[in-house]
Amino acid sequence: MKLFRWFAKPSADPLSGLEKVIGYKFKNRDLLKESLSHRSSIRETGLASNERLEFLGDAILGSIVSTFLYKNHSSLTEGELTRMKAALVNETILAQVAQSFRLGDYLFMSHDEEKSGGRNRPSITADAFEALIGAIYLDGGYTQAEMLVRKFILQGYKIIIGNEQLHNYKGELLEYLQAHGKGMPHYKVSDQIGPDHDKLFIVGVYANNEKIGEGEGHSKKEAEQKAARQALQMIKRGNNQK
Repeated sequence: MKLFRWFAKPSADPLSGLEKVIGYKFKNRDLLKESLSHRSSIRETGLASNERLEFLGDAILGSIVSTFLYKNHSSLTEGELTRMKAALVNETILAQVAQSFRLGDYLFMSHDEEKSGGRNRPSITADAFEALIGAIYLDGGYTQAEMLVRKFILQGYKIIIGNEQLHNYKGELLEYLQAHGKGMPHYKVSDQIGPDHDKLFIVGVYANNEKIGEGEGHSKKEAEQKAARQALQMIKRGNNQK
């Protein structure tokens, strides 16, 4: 199920088309270009990669979402707020948001990266969305960055949180293990299958040196979430049999 769908009308200036979709016009276009520059492109374009802006945007996004949840859910505990935030800012949802207005189409990247499917790779598009938040923050301030986050994430946050696909299984497993004195879960990649552009990660999750779950995914984060989900399912089955 697609949660979002935003499209721009064709434009002679692609970046202007992007600005129309996001609802913000940059004063400093270089910041916009930097936010769209994948590290594979820097040798060809001479632009800085978007990694520093991604770092900044991640922090701004976290601040905006945390403040919103704190103000709108006064009855929730710290743990509940943390799980809700994790559901809103994880790679899966950010990649869906980026795909909703085809952010990947605007990215600067090398020919090889594009050929390998980079424009649609969730890790790349999610990072670019965070970089875009960072660029808007530097160009127009916190309020403008907040408007972007509200438009693309917070406007439909109840739908997102209600989507089981985005459940924070890692956080739930951590809370369970700590509450029952079983220590911290540890995740370990046991295998990697396939070519670099379509690699499948196999990840095991361990508690007290015992393997309690396993998952696979096209990113380590996805595989870890699935491993945690399996571990929780096994725990619940065990509890039901007691």
